[in-house]
Amino acid sequence: MAGIKDVAAHAGVSVATVSRVLNDSPKVSQEARTKVHAAVEALRYRPNAVARSLRTEATHTLGLIIGDILNPFFAVLARAVEDEARAAGYTVVIGNADERPEQQDHYVRTLLEHRVDGLLICPTAEITPLVEDCVEAGGPLVFLDRTLPGLNVPSVRADGTRAIHELVEHIRDLGHRRIAFISGPELLSTGRERTQAFLDAMRANGLEAREEYVEAGDFQEASGRGIAARFLDLPEPPEVIFAGDNLMALGALDEIRARGLRIPDDVALASFDDVAWFVHVDPPITAIAQPAEELGRRAVRALLERIQHRPVESVVLPARLVIRRSCGETETR
Repeated sequence: MAGIKDVAAHAGVSVATVSRVLNDSPKVSQEARTKVHAAVEALRYRPNAVARSLRTEATHTLGLIIGDILNPFFAVLARAVEDEARAAGYTVVIGNADERPEQQDHYVRTLLEHRVDGLLICPTAEITPLVEDCVEAGGPLVFLDRTLPGLNVPSVRADGTRAIHELVEHIRDLGHRRIAFISGPELLSTGRERTQAFLDAMRANGLEAREEYVEAGDFQEASGRGIAARFLDLPEPPEVIFAGDNLMALGALDEIRARGLRIPDDVALASFDDVAWFVHVDPPITAIAQPAEELGRRAVRALLERIQHRPVESVVLPARLVIRRSCGETETR
């Protein structure tokens, strides 16, 4: 089936010009319009939801597609997006991709067909044809929390590199040397970035990142518990387990408790992603806090700028280390 790129190549014009013709934009010459319509007919091109949707009339509705609504980080993020959008006079429609590309595309298609003015997407690991079409069509789109390589889309995300270095240094200063890491999926930008930051931090602090101490989970509770179990079953188990997100930290915590082990006396625990209930655990859990509320607010502002056809730069906000007692040190205030 022919795509918008094929139409552009056949007509000898840019993808942006094809998009303008399909959206009845007046900013196209009659010659270019004729070429595009001829190419559409010759190739039997059927405009998809992307080409049909993002027109000039405003609906004052924004679409938000998040990775996992059950993850507390995404819940806070979504609330901030909704609050900021409401203050600007917009309604937000939320879709839960459940970390599945096909589910993500279902919501992309549905939201575009409902004429949203713009899209905020926390992308899954795969670059799907529908998301590519969104980028090529030039409609208002901003990536939130994650990025996709090779796609020129402004993003709003957190960078935990410095905080991870501070965490590893903190753990080293407490006297621990055997640190295990439950990483996120390598295909996700957040998984890759956190893993690389951890490996770099271990080297910078003169510590060995042993191969058996690094394993990728899927940002879900069950994978955190399963990987923690494998770490604890090693002939020389780690002294510290660092989980790459809050749900995997919960799974690791369950496994530690099920074995009757004490935190931090038998094994210490830390997490990327701070959540409200970490302070209610005994001992409270050391964590890296992402500025979820600010990320949500900044993402909405960036998307509204795109809707107004203004240039938008990507935003990177720092995460911060919150030291509590789960690695062995008295909680800071």
